Amino acid sequence: MTTETLAPPPTAPAPPAAAQESPSGCSGSSGSPGRSGSPGRHDGEDLSALARRHGLTVSGARPSLPAYGKQLWSRRDFIATFATARLTAQYSQARLGQVWQVMTPLLNAAVYYLIFGILMDAQHGVPDYVPFLITGVFVWTFTANTVMAGTRAISGNLGLVRALHFPRASLPISLALQQLQQLLLSLAALVVILFCFGEFPTWSWLLAGPALLLQALFNTGVAFVLARVAARTPDVAQLMPFVLRTWMYASGAMWSIQNLAHGGRFPDAVVLALQCNPAAVYIDLMRFALIESYTSAQLPPHVWALAAGWALLSFAGGFIWFWKAEETYGRG
Repeated sequence: MTTETLAPPPTAPAPPAAAQESPSGCSGSSGSPGRSGSPGRHDGEDLSALARRHGLTVSGARPSLPAYGKQLWSRRDFIATFATARLTAQYSQARLGQVWQVMTPLLNAAVYYLIFGILMDAQHGVPDYVPFLITGVFVWTFTANTVMAGTRAISGNLGLVRALHFPRASLPISLALQQLQQLLLSLAALVVILFCFGEFPTWSWLLAGPALLLQALFNTGVAFVLARVAARTPDVAQLMPFVLRTWMYASGAMWSIQNLAHGGRFPDAVVLALQCNPAAVYIDLMRFALIESYTSAQLPPHVWALAAGWALLSFAGGFIWFWKAEETYGRG
């Protein structure tokens, strides 16, 4: 019986070197695409340059200032709806609901009248002290609430910031608009109180509109600044009530800065600084508009220029400063 030896099958010839593919999947004798590991990437080209060449941009990159303004304008419906929704939900768990929007500043005014008007006799030398006090408290509350809301604009909406792409300035603007809406509701109660104390509409009441507009711009600018600061340092929100209380006492919401000037206990420079305090400026303008006995002689010099200057400086400066950190909000 014969045995046969089986030979191994012949091996296929290797393809020519010119036809072999590089590890990157590109063919050709030049090895540069294979060395870079990225199709279409040139020798020595970094990834950022490659992305720019193909029209790719960084996710969440800060747009130019004009483009940012256009994005905000295109989100105006969202800003208004967000503000209204928060205003509606603010007192939704309370039995009296939206009545607290009016009751809160009224109760504050009652407490301040007891302390400053009666116990400390701050009403001495101030005609129509009750309208004087309530107007000051309502206008101050608008500024204080907007500033406090600004500290929570980013840090209080991190879920929204991290989940959706939109201009972050929408948040402080929405919160400032919410406080303006709340003030407009409260002004109805203020008007009723003014009627009860013999203050009736005159042509000067029309000045309340531009005064509130300038104050709203100023408040929004401060909210921009504090939104950026509190986004990085949330503890600022815990400090702000003490800062606001000090600011309120220095703004003449419950007492007359003009009477302080007549008393001669403080230098004229200190009195002028108190009168030029932006919160005091807007309070004075509203009192001048609504209270007949509050005359132009009680206003600081160039009061409308001061009000416009504070509004422009705060809004423009705060907006630009907030925009410069657009890429950092919600990260870390």
